[in-house]
Amino acid sequence: MPDEPKTLDPAARPATTTAPAATTTPHGAAVTGDSPVPGRAQRWTLGLVTLGLVLAALNLRPAITSLGALLEEVSADLHMSGTVAGVLTSVPPLCFAVFGITAPRLARRFGPAAVVCAGMAAIFAGLVLRPFAGGTVGFLAASALALMGIAVSNVLMPVIVKRYFPDRIGSMTGLYSMALALGTSVAAAATVPMTAALGGDWRIGLGVWAAVAALAVLPWIPLVRDRDRGPATTGKAATTKTAGAAAATEAPAPRITRSRTAWALGCYFGLQATGAYITMGWMPQIFRDAGVPASTAGVLLAVTMVMGVPLAFVIPRLATRMKNQGPIVVALGLCGLVGYTGLFLAPSAGAWFWAVLLGVSNCSFPLALTMIGMRSRTGAGVVRLSAFAQSVGYLISIPGPLLVGVLYQHSGGWGLPIALMGGLMVPQMIIGILAGRDRTVEDEC
Repeated sequence: MPDEPKTLDPAARPATTTAPAATTTPHGAAVTGDSPVPGRAQRWTLGLVTLGLVLAALNLRPAITSLGALLEEVSADLHMSGTVAGVLTSVPPLCFAVFGITAPRLARRFGPAAVVCAGMAAIFAGLVLRPFAGGTVGFLAASALALMGIAVSNVLMPVIVKRYFPDRIGSMTGLYSMALALGTSVAAAATVPMTAALGGDWRIGLGVWAAVAALAVLPWIPLVRDRDRGPATTGKAATTKTAGAAAATEAPAPRITRSRTAWALGCYFGLQATGAYITMGWMPQIFRDAGVPASTAGVLLAVTMVMGVPLAFVIPRLATRMKNQGPIVVALGLCGLVGYTGLFLAPSAGAWFWAVLLGVSNCSFPLALTMIGMRSRTGAGVVRLSAFAQSVGYLISIPGPLLVGVLYQHSGGWGLPIALMGGLMVPQMIIGILAGRDRTVEDEC
């Protein structure tokens, strides 16, 4: 006789055997049983998260690009050599690597929204304290505090998007990447003229960005208690997919270090970050040494950064519609290669054109963030992949700005540094093709 079906006590039933029940709001949004913000409250919360993402992204680069625009004045006032100035431009990736790796653990304990809120507060504090530094050590310490906040927020931006907008990864990544590019370019362009208008003191010119950072703290305060780690499914996500997504989120996080794609993403992130931080730290000085006025050099950096405003919205959306992102990687790399070649041959004659091409090339950053969101199927996987790729990437990028400073000081010109920048475009394209293949880290682990 066949065995009689056994009755399992509901209290003893494993949690993974059933997915949270899904309901649908009157406006068509599917909501899981563990979704923290159903119905009207959900829409309000998602609007608040969107505002928070935009304001946070606006503050992820002004601490760096405002310094790049005034690096000559800061170096002279604090008596920095070219090598020490190179160390200063290497501090951002160092802080991003060291502090970024702590983001997953902090997010598990306090929730990603609370950690981003603390990150914005750290940026504000660092920017307030930096102008009052009496020497290089104090200046570096205050900068490190701001960069610590940027580091954890960098890592958690893809996580926030995956958690709150699982069906709109491309568009939301594009939105905050666009805001990031806007903040970067505005700080680069406005810092020098604003400093001149405020009396010419670089301390005031750098400190004024603390006011923008203070605004970024506010939207995250109501979200501090939201420690839910599951995705809030919204928008076009089907009810039948909601339970599966929730179950997938509960799956064990993959061993990222075993994934070739994770390593490829980390190396690609590192090479694009090397180019970006060399550009942000040294491009104004390259143009100034070529005879371009200081204010114009700052605007040229702003042009480079502002190219990311429209492209940071277009590229992630395009990338999510492609199974393989290799063609985008190559197109961006070729723009960088041509831009650096022009900067080597005729830095002042074609300055505006080179700035545009390098701005297009720098859009490798939103592409890398988009690929991080696409290369894992689960929220836990995205947290680990984001932390791993960004920490490894920023570690790789640390020597770049420092090496440029050393080469510049000892060679007496920009020929060797620019040749180094252009040469790095080749491995960036090769590794980016590997990172853009259609696979996930769970498949490889």
